[in-house]
Parts: sequence; C-alpha cells; structure tokens
Amino acid sequence: MGYDFDTVIHRRNTESVKWNAYPEDVLPMWVADMDFISPEPVLRALHERIDHGVFGYPGKSPGLTEAILQWLQVRFHWEVHPEELLIVPGVVTGINWACHALAEPGAGVLVQTPVYPPFLAAPKNTGNQLITTPMVPGPGGQYEVDWDAFEAAASQKPQLFILCSPHNPLGRVFRRDELERMGEICLRQGITICSDEIHADLVYPPCEHYPTATISPEIARNTVTFMAPSKTFNIAGLECSFAVVPDPELRRKLNAGRKGLVGWVNLLGLVAAEAAYREGAPWLDSLLEYLRNNRDFLLETLRRAMPQISMPTPEGTYLAWLDCRTAGIPDPYHFFLEHARVGLNDGREFGPGGEGFVRLNFGCPRSVLKEGLDRMKAALERA
Repeated sequence: MGYDFDTVIHRRNTESVKWNAYPEDVLPMWVADMDFISPEPVLRALHERIDHGVFGYPGKSPGLTEAILQWLQVRFHWEVHPEELLIVPGVVTGINWACHALAEPGAGVLVQTPVYPPFLAAPKNTGNQLITTPMVPGPGGQYEVDWDAFEAAASQKPQLFILCSPHNPLGRVFRRDELERMGEICLRQGITICSDEIHADLVYPPCEHYPTATISPEIARNTVTFMAPSKTFNIAGLECSFAVVPDPELRRKLNAGRKGLVGWVNLLGLVAAEAAYREGAPWLDSLLEYLRNNRDFLLETLRRAMPQISMPTPEGTYLAWLDCRTAGIPDPYHFFLEHARVGLNDGREFGPGGEGFVRLNFGCPRSVLKEGLDRMKAALERA
C-alpha cells in the first residue's frame, strides 16, 4: 500500500503550537511534530469511538496493554510482563514524575548535554540538583559520550540519570556497548536510570535501537523506560505514553509518587495508541523510508549549497542538529528567523554545547523542507 507524505496539510488555526507560534510568513521547522496525517487505522479507530458518543472516565485498557507488549516483542525482541507497564499522560510528565518519586529533594539528577530542554527543567521543577555532562563530537562527526566526564559526574552520586535514547537533538542511536557501559557505571554508583526512548521507533538502518533495559537483567532492574506512540505516529496531542518498570520497588515508588499528580490518560489517547500499535507498522515502515530520504536530501543540500553549515548524520529521530559556528552568524536562531523567515529551535535552549547551533525538524513534505532550505540559503547569500 502506498502512503502519501508529499501532500502539504494546512495546519494554521488548528490549535497547533508548531504553526501558531510565529507570524504567517514564517515557515515553522522547530518543535518535534511531523506535518503528516496519522495512519488510517488510527483515524478509523478514533471515528468509531467518537461515534459511540459517550466519553466517561477511562479505566484500564487490556487491549492497549496487549498491543504494547506485542509491539515491544516484535520490534525490539523485548519481553515485558503486563504488571511492568504503567500508562502515563506524556513522557515529559513521566520524566518529572520520576524526578519527584525516585530522587530525594536536593539530590542530584544527571543529564547529558546538549539535550531536550525538559530534561534540564525537570530536576529544577522537583527541587533537585541538575548535574550535566557533555556529549562531544567524535572523529567521524557523530557525538559520543565523554566517558571521563561521565565517570566524574557519576562519582558525585546523583540519584537519577535521565538518558535520552535515541538522542534528541543529536540524532545518535547508542550502540549496545555504550548503553552497557553507561548502565554499569550507574549500577556501580547506585544511580537509577530514567531512559526516555520516545524516538525508539524512528531509527534508520543499519542502526538499531536497543532498549536500555534489555542490556542485562541487572540494568533492567535499575531502569525506568518511557516510550510512546506520539512521535512515531504523529499523535502527540493525544498524550498517551507508557513506562516499563521491571523492578517492583521502583514501581512501588512511582505509584506512590503519582497520587494526586499523575492521572489517567485521556480516552481518545488510549484508543489511538492501541490502533497505532496494532495496525500502524506498514505506515511506519513507509514513513521511515520517506524520512531517511528527507535526511539525505538535507545532508546533500547543506554540502552543496550551504557548506558553512554542518551536521552529524541523524541515526534516528527526524531532527537535525545544525552547526552554524563557522557561518559568520553569531546568533543563528534569530538570523534565520529574521532574514529567512524560518522558525528553528535555538541551540542554547538545549544547555551547554548548544551555542551556535539550531535544531531543524525534517518531518515534513519534501517541498516544505526544500522551501525552508532555499530560504536559509538565500539569507546566507545576502548576509
């Protein structure tokens, strides 16, 4: 079956944060929200549920649990038991929940920068101490863990390590040996791992995503994994996510910490998630091919038309981390916003290591991506 990812969908005045954040002459290529219609099975399931006409408080959803467990088994060879699954209204909510429930007030929380901004905010929201350690460019241009800095940060005895895997904004898909090494350091220092794996399904061959909890039984018992269909199937606005927590004591702490704070997932989010995991795989496989071609088009355009801007090749996600430090534009975010009318993410929002960078979302029709790059190229030529 063919899927249409080329049609441009009008999204202004549709309660879209992405499209309503800027004036109409600005092309938004920032927040991690694709400009594609969600899979037909998801739309069909939502229509059927709406036609029922009653939207009371949702309870447990055995169908969704079964669909998630099957998805994890098929896509990642990960056997998860039903009692290990906690349904959550959003991964960002989950990250804050983990900081609240698993780190004592004032305790350290470790993150690797540059990183998704809510990682930087969550420890502050819960009265914890933010500890950062850098990801650094390696010889081939891909970012790598700075192992000496990671060991030094871990020796400060933070109680929680928030891992972004695959990494946003760097596009890294960590190898198994990297995850094993980080996991063993955390075990040695008594640090619980909170692994945000929301982009797990968005990985380009030959790379492969390994859920952190599959590395070893010991690491599994020390890890809370957050995943969601939201980025994968473009249903982020329905706010349905889940946590996999193999260790009973960690589950107990999380359940105790959610009271009055972390409620149920909305009914339509549950319906959409189940349909996506049951019937969305063919759509996802076509999407990944389209995104990979967009990624390659972006790389080739930068090399050919804007060589003063570079980027590591994204191994996963639909986000590109653009290095503008040699382009002669000290503030690339405002430069491209004002002179190209393209809305990107300011690299400084991602913490230390983000200065001189912008993040670009290539999860859009090819024509939209081309228009954005043409605008950026023209602005650089005028500068």
